[in-house]
Amino acid sequence: MMGGMDGQRRIMEREVTKPKNLGATLSRFAQYFRPYWVRLLLVLFLLVASTWAQVTAPEIIGQAVDCYLFQRPGQDTCTYTENDARAIEARINARTDLTDAQKQQAIRDEKISGLLGLVGALALLFVGSAVMSGLMFFTMNTTGQYVLLNIRKDLMRHMHRLSLGYYAENEVGNIMSRVTSDIETLQQIFNFGLVSVFSGALLMIWIGIKMFEANVPYALLSLAVVPVMVVVTVYFSTQARRAFRRSRQQMGSVNANLQENIAGVREAQAFSREDENITKFQAVNAANRDANVRAATFTSALTPSLEGLGYVALAVVVVVGGLSVFRDEPLLGGSVITLGTVFAFIQYVQRFNQPIQQIALLWTNIQSAIAGGERIFGLLDTVPTIQDAPDAKPMPPIVGRVTFENVRAEYKPGEPVLKGINLTAEPGQTIAIVGPTGAGKTTIINLIPRFYDVTDGAVKIDGHDVRSVTSESLRNQIGIVLQDSFLFSDTILNNIRYGRLDATDEEVIAAAKLVAADQFIERLPDGYNTVLGERGGGLSQGQRQLISIARAALKDPRILILDEATSSVDTRTERIIQRALEKLLKGRTSFVIAHRLSTIRNASQVLVVKAGEIVERGTHAELLEKKGAYYDLYMSQFRRQDDAATLNGGTVTAIPAASR
Repeated sequence: MMGGMDGQRRIMEREVTKPKNLGATLSRFAQYFRPYWVRLLLVLFLLVASTWAQVTAPEIIGQAVDCYLFQRPGQDTCTYTENDARAIEARINARTDLTDAQKQQAIRDEKISGLLGLVGALALLFVGSAVMSGLMFFTMNTTGQYVLLNIRKDLMRHMHRLSLGYYAENEVGNIMSRVTSDIETLQQIFNFGLVSVFSGALLMIWIGIKMFEANVPYALLSLAVVPVMVVVTVYFSTQARRAFRRSRQQMGSVNANLQENIAGVREAQAFSREDENITKFQAVNAANRDANVRAATFTSALTPSLEGLGYVALAVVVVVGGLSVFRDEPLLGGSVITLGTVFAFIQYVQRFNQPIQQIALLWTNIQSAIAGGERIFGLLDTVPTIQDAPDAKPMPPIVGRVTFENVRAEYKPGEPVLKGINLTAEPGQTIAIVGPTGAGKTTIINLIPRFYDVTDGAVKIDGHDVRSVTSESLRNQIGIVLQDSFLFSDTILNNIRYGRLDATDEEVIAAAKLVAADQFIERLPDGYNTVLGERGGGLSQGQRQLISIARAALKDPRILILDEATSSVDTRTERIIQRALEKLLKGRTSFVIAHRLSTIRNASQVLVVKAGEIVERGTHAELLEKKGAYYDLYMSQFRRQDDAATLNGGTVTAIPAASR
């Protein structure tokens, strides 16, 4: 009972969302189920066979009573046995070789034998129905898992094809819900929901037909409580879902308050506001409790109410049928009710009432699942803004000449980010890009691997427009190191190998040594086999950055992009990285967004970007002589770094991140 209540609660907790386009969504689901049509036919066969067994069992019970225990004169309804009580008595009484006592004993023996035969048939029906139901749910469950596997694969494949602009415009949590909560809703429906609803509906229809075939007035009276049960189920289910919706809202407030208090615990202690925060949390928590109590009230009331109405329906069957049997009179002009019919109707009513609650709860869940399917298919139907042209060819081995020809770009129509960018980077040159936040620096480097497309103009590598080659062949020859380096929850060895999956362990270690990452890796307990936490947890920012740079070094790209790769590390670690980058950048075309003077000094070109335009370009020394925008930027930002390095005489007193 407790498990049933928990399952009922979980079903009611789901937000009920109605589908917008039922036909189209079901058609998409059919495409996923089509390869498993043999399994579905087996499920359909088992569904019908199991339902037939459940409907036939009450009829056999009724005939066991009427044909062997209390057979009325003139009664001829024993379709499941040829030797009923009347036929047995007639045959044995016609024998002249038996005494009266022997005849009575023979009649009793044959009645018992015939009754046991029906009981055996009944037992086979029960066992067969249980086996078929189990096999039906197992087959549907495994089929559903295969379908869900394919849907998840398609989602993952499609999400990797979507452009970065999609992720900039859509929250990660919203995308994750497609693969988690929407898939979970589908899983429950595919596992047992659809089968339970169709099985319950078929059982109710079949039982109703059997009851009306047996006795129409008796069937009408027996089912008189059903409309009340439906109304009660709909009312309590609706109220419970509203209460659970309120409960989820309150739970969200509890989580938000809790997260805020944990994140701000230092401020709370600093200002001695612990008591005020606790009081506020208690109020939010109490509201959540009240919402859950209300939801539990409706949930707890549903099952007892239906059980009570079910007992009322049984009482109607027993009282009305019993009076008709005792009086030996037809009921409201119908046929005469026999005791076996009463027993059969008791079973019919019990089996008829069981699916009502189940269908009412699962039907809304099916609607939510179909709506979830619409959201999943909506994601799958999202067209990536960056796609290979139909005639795109693989990018030949890159030499490294990059040109921007009057490039314009915008993320939102009518809001230009780049306004006529022209630049040329020769093979082996290092291009430093500086400027205020929001000037368009990152947009420039994002156009090179074609994370975004230009609105006008062209970005060319070795004379090839990046839109004319396949994205995979282009990006395979470009290395990128970002300010916020991302590491996977895997070994350090595999995180570096992510740059080139076919690299040997020796090549991975060589890449780590190139950027001096081996110095701290070898000091770790498991060395290169150390498993990192989420996003590289357990390492300092500088250590994570060194691994990220080693990954790019292993890839051995012809074009290297560094987006403030050293801005989050200390001065000593930066110098280690700079020495490694000097080796790594040699012979490669590099684009560097930097906030550190050391990178800019050594650049072949320095581009000063402001409001989407290149306002100055030249070497570090040339731009200082001009005393323009770069000079102002240098005096306000980079001069402090230069002065600090001069005062320290090149000696850094801070503790390096790689040694922490």
